Amino acid sequence: MKPVWYNNKWIVVLLHASAWALLFSLPALLRPSYNPGDAAHEKPMNDTTQFILSRLNDAMLISFFYFNALVLVPTFFYKKKYLVYCLALLACFGFYVTQGWFLHAYFSPEPFFTIRKHLFFSVFIFMFILACSIAYRTIRDKIISDKLATEKENEFLKTELSLLRSQVSPHFMFNVLNNMVALARKQSDQLEPSLIKLSSLMRYMLYETEEEKASLEKETEYLQSYIDLQQQRFGKKVTIHVDMKPADKMYFIEPMLLIPFVENAFKHGTGLIDQAQINIELSASNNELLFKVQNKYNPASQEIKDKASGIGLVNVQRRLELLYHGSHRLTVDKENHLFTILLQIQLS
Repeated sequence: MKPVWYNNKWIVVLLHASAWALLFSLPALLRPSYNPGDAAHEKPMNDTTQFILSRLNDAMLISFFYFNALVLVPTFFYKKKYLVYCLALLACFGFYVTQGWFLHAYFSPEPFFTIRKHLFFSVFIFMFILACSIAYRTIRDKIISDKLATEKENEFLKTELSLLRSQVSPHFMFNVLNNMVALARKQSDQLEPSLIKLSSLMRYMLYETEEEKASLEKETEYLQSYIDLQQQRFGKKVTIHVDMKPADKMYFIEPMLLIPFVENAFKHGTGLIDQAQINIELSASNNELLFKVQNKYNPASQEIKDKASGIGLVNVQRRLELLYHGSHRLTVDKENHLFTILLQIQLS
C-alpha cells in the first residue's frame, strides 16, 4: 500500500509550518490602519521590539502546543490522571503569563500595557491553543488507530491460512506419523500417549486459533505437546531443555504466536550439528511474558529455505508489531554458535 500524505514526514512538517505561519500572521493581516491621532492615547512600541516580543510569544505557544499534545495528553490525560493534568496546564499557563508580562515590562515598559489586559488576552489565546492541541492529538491518534486496525484486519486475512496450514511443518507431521506406525508395529506403550499429544496439538490448531485470544495455559500445553513429539522424533540426537513456569495468574495471548520460534529452533538447530541442543524458557508474571528460545547452529551450512515449514521470523515480527504495538520487545542474537531469541510482551 502506498503511503498517504500523513506518512510523509516532510509534508507533515510543511503543513504544520504553514498552519503556524497563517495563524500568527492573522493579527497583522486583520489589524486596522494606524491613525496618527491614536498617538495621543497610546504610544506604539518600537517595531523591532514588537517583532521580537511577538516571535517569542509565538515560540511559547508553539512549544506548549506540542508539549501538551506529545507529553501531557498521553502521560496524564490518557491514563486518567486528570488532576495532575489540570495542575500541569495551570503551571504552563502561569509560566506563559509570567514570561509574557516580564518581557513586555522589561523590554517595553509602556503606560498602556497592564497586567489585567495582558491576563485577559492570555486566557483566550492559551485556551485556543489548548483546544487546537487536544484536537490535533485526538485526530492524530484516530488516524493511527484506524491505520493499525486496517492493517491488522488485512494481516489476519493474509495469515489465517498460514497459521492453520504452515505453522507446523508438514515434514514434522509425516515423521510423527511414521514414528507412530513404527510404535504400533512394536506394540509400544508410547503409542497411546503420542496419539493423545498429536490429537491435542491438532485440536488446538483447528479450533483454538479461531478465537482472537487464547489462554497462555493452552498455548503452553500446545508448545509442550509439540516439543514432546519432536523429542520422540529426534530421540537422543538432540538435547532439549524445557523450563516453562506456571503463570502467576490467568493471561491471554494471540494463539499460535510462540510456536514459530520453537519450530525455527528445531528446523535450524538439528541436522548436521554436533551435539545439537535446544533450550526453551517461558515465564509470565507481573503482566509480562518472557519467552526465550536458543539453539545451536552451524554457520557453515547453507540450508534451503522451506516455504512450507512456517511463516518465518520476519512475518512473526510483523504480527507482533500489529498485535502488540509498543508493548513488546524482540531480541535476536547470534553468538558463539548459538542462535537466541528473547521475546518480552506486556500482557493485559
